Amino acid sequence: MERLQKMLAHAGVASRRKAEQLILEGKVQVNGKVVRELGTKVSESDTIEVAGVKLEKEQKVYYLLYKPRGIISAVTDDKGRKTVSDLFPFVPERIFPVGRLDYETSGLLLMTNDGDFSYMLTHPKFKIDKTYVARVKGIPTREQLRPLERGVVLEDGKTAPARVKMLSSDKKANKAIIEITIHEGKNRQVRRMFDAIGFPVQKLKRERFAFLNLHGLNAGESRELTSHEVKLLRVQAETGKIGS
Repeated sequence: MERLQKMLAHAGVASRRKAEQLILEGKVQVNGKVVRELGTKVSESDTIEVAGVKLEKEQKVYYLLYKPRGIISAVTDDKGRKTVSDLFPFVPERIFPVGRLDYETSGLLLMTNDGDFSYMLTHPKFKIDKTYVARVKGIPTREQLRPLERGVVLEDGKTAPARVKMLSSDKKANKAIIEITIHEGKNRQVRRMFDAIGFPVQKLKRERFAFLNLHGLNAGESRELTSHEVKLLRVQAETGKIGS
C-alpha cells in the first residue's frame, strides 16, 4: 500500500505537493469514488483517475547508478542543481533514488519507480548492508575505531553496530582509508559517525549495496538490474539471506 499523493507523483502526474492539491480539490477518484483525504492509501490493483483520465501504471524498472560527487540524490532540486534524475534522460518512467547519497559522496545508488522495493531496501528493519570506503583525517587506532563497531550516539539516536576495517594509512599525509559497513541510512550517517570519534571524512564512496558493486562502471554511468538481481534483493530483504 502507498499513499495516494505519492503514487500520483511517482506516476509523473504532478509533484507530490501538486498531487495533494488535486486530491483536496476533488479531482482524484479511486475505484470510482472521489477521494479528498490526504494520506489515503492505495495499491497497484486500485483504479485511479485524475480529472477523469485513468492513471496508467508504469512498468517497474530498476537501475544501478555510479553516482558522481556534486550531484543531488533527488528527482528535482529547487536550487537548480544537477540531480541523479538528470543522468537518466533515456528512461521514460519517473524513477527516483533508493535512499540517498549526499552531495559530496559518490558511489552505488539504486534508482527505481517501485515504492515497495525502495522501502524494503532502505528501512533499517530489513538490515541491508551498505559498504563505504572513507578517507579520514588522522590515523585511528583499533581501539579508537571500536565505538563504531558498538554503535555511536548521534543527535538522532544511537547507530547500530558497524563492521569496520582499516585498509591503509599514510603517516606522512596523516590520513587513513577505512571500510565501513552499515545497514541504516540516517542523513550523512557515515560522516557523522567518524566525526563522533574525532576523525572527519575527507572523501567518501559507497562501494557496495547488498551484493551489488560498481564493477564495469565509471562515475555517471548506469546499468539496468537483471530480473535475477531484483529477485535476490527481495529475497535478502525478506529473509536476511542472499539467495542463489
